[in-house]
Amino acid sequence: MKRIAPAPITRCVPAICCLIFLASGWIFLPQLGLQNDEALFAAPLFPPKAAEVVKIGHSRLPLMLMSYLGTLKSLLYRPVFALAGTGALAIRVPVLLAGAAGIWLFFLFLVRSAGYRAACVGCALLAADTLYLLTICFDWGPVALQHLLLVSGILLLLGFYQTCQVRRLFSGCFLLGLGMWDKALMTWVLAGMFVAVLLVFKKEFLAVISLRRVAISALAFLLGALPLVVYNVDRGFATFRSNASYDTRELPGKARLLVATAEGRALFGWLVDEDWQTAAPHRPHGFVQDASAQLSALAGRPRHSLLLYAFLAALLLTPLARGASLRAILFALVTIAVAWIQMAVTANAGGSVHHAILLWPLPEMVIAVAFASASRRIGRAGPPVLAAVTAVLVISSLLVTNEYFFLMVRNGGAQNWTDAIFRLSDYMRGTSPREVYCVDWGIMDSLRLLNRGKLPLRVGSDLVSRASTNPAEGEAVAKTIAAPDDLFIGHTKDFEFFQGNTEKLEKYAAGIGFQRAVVATIPDSYGRTVYEVFRFVRK
Repeated sequence: MKRIAPAPITRCVPAICCLIFLASGWIFLPQLGLQNDEALFAAPLFPPKAAEVVKIGHSRLPLMLMSYLGTLKSLLYRPVFALAGTGALAIRVPVLLAGAAGIWLFFLFLVRSAGYRAACVGCALLAADTLYLLTICFDWGPVALQHLLLVSGILLLLGFYQTCQVRRLFSGCFLLGLGMWDKALMTWVLAGMFVAVLLVFKKEFLAVISLRRVAISALAFLLGALPLVVYNVDRGFATFRSNASYDTRELPGKARLLVATAEGRALFGWLVDEDWQTAAPHRPHGFVQDASAQLSALAGRPRHSLLLYAFLAALLLTPLARGASLRAILFALVTIAVAWIQMAVTANAGGSVHHAILLWPLPEMVIAVAFASASRRIGRAGPPVLAAVTAVLVISSLLVTNEYFFLMVRNGGAQNWTDAIFRLSDYMRGTSPREVYCVDWGIMDSLRLLNRGKLPLRVGSDLVSRASTNPAEGEAVAKTIAAPDDLFIGHTKDFEFFQGNTEKLEKYAAGIGFQRAVVATIPDSYGRTVYEVFRFVRK
């Protein structure tokens, strides 16, 4: 492709977009409580430590959190926690910066593959994308490193094709291997990209392929994914045995989820509470919150962006693209199709926002390249028309982002994201229990991280089932209930994840002569009682 020197304003676009992304993310960071899955990555760092450990010689290496989720983020955060503690900002600022870096790298990738005009559009759309922002800020997926490593890797591989520098080939494959270790679900997008290369760039691929380069690529990828490889060799390929099952019954639901993700509305009611769920909503406080409330009212409380319509329009405009631009669109479309089909048919995966968002930023790539190509067909009017259309799309996304912020301030976080977790952490810091049993999901990982492993936390959700399995287990559970220095933490009925856990434990305790005594109730900042801290005493 013939390169045209960018206008001075074009050079500023990625910086402006990254600043908008960082500013949007910054106001969200302190608003929600620490969600259990958001804190999961710290499990190998603080007691009680939990990870999939592989024994090599005399060493026990925590290589994986789960069969498909590695400990890369855990290792990267070790120095962060040493320097900045484990508060909400220390946890969320690094991933926000990773998201901004991904936007800049996406711009560079589009410049190399489709030109500056498409790069400016794609960069702006990605920076404004509501769910790209939110899934990175509150990285419960986790997805922040997935996006960064994927875009970095394919940018380096594109650079290898254009320069034939082997170091770029090695570095790109190494980063993609790291992405596989971080989360093996990256295989969905990598498989899609491989199919897309064979279908769209077969001639170019064959032109640069050689036995030596294949060997370099494989070596680099395996080095990046080495912890995942070692784990699977040790565990009989557990990653594949545990996750390679298929089920097509959820196809309609996963398709609706993909649409909701593209429109930006998929997290209403799950990330933030709706108006009907909050009895005592907060009034806006300060300039930013006041402006957000006024903007929400002025815009009519928008709940979906125009990104999906832009994507459909891009499909209609694709025939107007030519040469490298057309192939860039086809590459992105094939990748999206192959990756989503894998999501759609994989059992127990692909049905959540943090799965669907793994396809990003490919939708923005399709829109950007198609719109940029169409704009070239209308001559001198092309740039201003393209800029106007892009501005409308960006504003529509930012308005949805603002609606999330408005509801976050007004109604607080939903069940998963209650800010009561911070109050619970502060309360527990002033206690001195022998053991602390978490009798429901959504408590233990957050407390472990916020208290840096100083609480003697134990899993308590299975106490009743353990007691019913055999007499020895029942005796151990009875001793736990009878211990005067042990505390139990559960959710109130309105906030329980596994309904009835506390009630079952209470009934079991009653059967052996004990009753529950509530030590403290912990509300959120909206007055809703979320947690109960209790012990058992003799009747």
